Amino acid sequence: MTHRERFINTLNGVETDRPPLYISMVPQLAKRMSAYLNVPYEQPVSSLLGSRISFNNMLTYMGVDAIGVAACFPDNGQPVLRDDGITINEWGIGTKTVGLYDEFAIHPLAHAQTIEDIENYPFPKVDAPGRFRFAEETIAKYGNDFGIIGDLECAIYEISWYLVGLEKLLMDMMLEEPYVDVLLDKVTDIATQTGLRLIECGVDMIWAGDDFGSQNSLIMSPEMFDRYFAPRIGKMFATFKAANPNIKLAWHSCGSIIPLIPKFIDLGLDYMNPLQPMAKDMDAENISNLFQGKINFFGAICVQELLPNGTPEQIKSEVKRIASVLGKGGGYIIAPAHNIQDDTPVENVMAFVEAVKNLNSVC
Repeated sequence: MTHRERFINTLNGVETDRPPLYISMVPQLAKRMSAYLNVPYEQPVSSLLGSRISFNNMLTYMGVDAIGVAACFPDNGQPVLRDDGITINEWGIGTKTVGLYDEFAIHPLAHAQTIEDIENYPFPKVDAPGRFRFAEETIAKYGNDFGIIGDLECAIYEISWYLVGLEKLLMDMMLEEPYVDVLLDKVTDIATQTGLRLIECGVDMIWAGDDFGSQNSLIMSPEMFDRYFAPRIGKMFATFKAANPNIKLAWHSCGSIIPLIPKFIDLGLDYMNPLQPMAKDMDAENISNLFQGKINFFGAICVQELLPNGTPEQIKSEVKRIASVLGKGGGYIIAPAHNIQDDTPVENVMAFVEAVKNLNSVC
């Protein structure tokens, strides 16, 4: 069975020899993996979702079954590094690298108060030249042999709080400030149009997302989710399905999000991701008991403890266990619950990949 056949059959509910494998990792780890495998290192793709869609040469060499593409920064909208170390992207959002990670330094709509503040803001243009060049070239190179996931994370909520600031956005949502709906509508429209272009490019799945959970609870109440996000997500999903009835929809939300999963099922979601196993109530057994047969699963391999700190044998055992739990009846895409971080030994990454390849209809 080819990589693409395994991925497409899984999406369509057809039995496969094992669950398909998807992996993403941070650039620091990708450099070490490339050296270990003696595969040329590819620079990360210039995108909000760079780690999700980069290093495809190495990942396909490792044996993944699907890779990612996304909208990238356009030719005239590449991020600019200022003298003070702050990088400004085309949204006007500023970040600064602190250690291994980027922290927000500028929220360009931090002082937004009125509808006019949103209407006058220079949002990115979806069809700016070069936006989908990477997606088109990657699908042309890999699409015959591998599944293609169109990554649309940071879809609505996250981009909005990157622009405004998290505390301000949540407070203004509670106060029902009029600008909030205008901002969310604008960001939703950009996400929807971007997803439609990825569907035109030929992706097999749209993988959208916003993080609605923390380690122990939701970030907002279910009522606030219903007020601001469920209608917009539902409309976006319906638009994607109208464009291609065969497209599969995945949603990424880190954290403990049990109360929201039934809402996503009602919205027509096909795959829930990433199933962060160390978040409250998000262990494989509980997820399976609550939602098996109602939605498919994508992720669930722990990047907080198992991959960085487990032994290769522990990783292999846990991969087999999780696949047997979440893969009952098929449909499971096995993947790390986030980008694999630089604290993970190369040997543990290889143990994970080997364990997946050795799964033989355990589901």
